[in-house]
Amino acid sequence: MQQYELEAWLGNDHGLNEDELAELLDEANEIEARYPDADDQAERDAALSAAYRLKTEPVEDVLADYGKQRTDARTAGLIASAALQQAARTVVADGKLSEAGFARVATVDRMSVRKWLGKQ
Repeated sequence: MQQYELEAWLGNDHGLNEDELAELLDEANEIEARYPDADDQAERDAALSAAYRLKTEPVEDVLADYGKQRTDARTAGLIASAALQQAARTVVADGKLSEAGFARVATVDRMSVRKWLGKQ
């Protein structure tokens, strides 16, 4: 990443001095090296946002926010999984979809569907 790209990403009122901007640029390049693939954009964006926030906000606030986001995401995943398990028991048992069809539509592994149905 070039400095002008970082400055464009940050905007005009980023609150960093020259040294902090140089440090963030180094971190941005390290982040790009760690997440090099085109489909890694979300991870790159999240890591760069965290690096910036850690320079401009209290560390405890940043960590608490990301910890809450992770907990919320984990809870959402558990809720969605429970709902999909129930749906598999209903939809596959009623013959509305095959195990493979359910797995395809729900974007889950067919073996997970079999496990949910008690077939292993």
